[in-house]
Amino acid sequence: MKNDNILQREVLDVIKEKYGEIFAAEKKVADFVLQNPQKTVDSNVSEIAKQSGVSDATVVRMCHHIGYTGYYQFRITLARDLGKKQYEGMVIPKSTGAIEKLFHDYAEKLIAIGRRMDAETMWNCVNLLKICNVAHIIAIGNTCSVSKYMGFRLGRLGIRSTFEASAEFFMNHINLADPGDIVVAISKSGTSKPVVLGMELAKEKGLKIIAITDYVQSPVSELADYVLLSSGEDEPFNYYKDYAQTNVMATIDALLNFVTNEEWIKMKQADRPEMILSEYKI
Repeated sequence: MKNDNILQREVLDVIKEKYGEIFAAEKKVADFVLQNPQKTVDSNVSEIAKQSGVSDATVVRMCHHIGYTGYYQFRITLARDLGKKQYEGMVIPKSTGAIEKLFHDYAEKLIAIGRRMDAETMWNCVNLLKICNVAHIIAIGNTCSVSKYMGFRLGRLGIRSTFEASAEFFMNHINLADPGDIVVAISKSGTSKPVVLGMELAKEKGLKIIAITDYVQSPVSELADYVLLSSGEDEPFNYYKDYAQTNVMATIDALLNFVTNEEWIKMKQADRPEMILSEYKI
């Protein structure tokens, strides 16, 4: 691929090298990035444009002109660069105390999510899942595993769902959806383009949308009817940590905990597959 080489280089070095070749408006974006690399990683296109005093299109053009396929590739490569610096020379203590502290930090983050969660939003999401005909779960990339988990759990609760790893497949499901269906959009960044496209199609069809994301200021949040935030606060993006799905899984588990209805499970015989397969499990 033509830009493979550029991906091996640090973004800030690329900007400095190409600075003289870009237009004046694009230089405003470049200046902002050079002065605020972490803030850039934590921002979407519109936020960068506003901070730089330019249009969204100018931000994307700047990324193209210095060699990246778009803002996402530019941002994720910059995040990688910053992540490497955070971990350079770091010594991880091999002790029980270090392990306990790690799990304590996990627990604190989950508690923070619970504190931030809006109760009315949660109950609205619970009710939507209880009354929907089919829940179409959409996600892309490393979040697909979470969508499969949620789909499986919904099935065991007696709620029909679709969950596909391919945008072509989940777009088909949404396009053929009935009025009683809903969409559950999962995107940690809140900017996943295929997920956004799926949500826009769902909007056209008049479907209700639940979003699970880390960022309240994001395209995914703006398109959703209800947003469940899967972060306790707007933490700086960390290239190496942000692939973990602990917070998203916990948010889904909390939602499904309130959806659980024993009478409904019994009526739908939702646990029958487990009973059928039980004889094959030792």
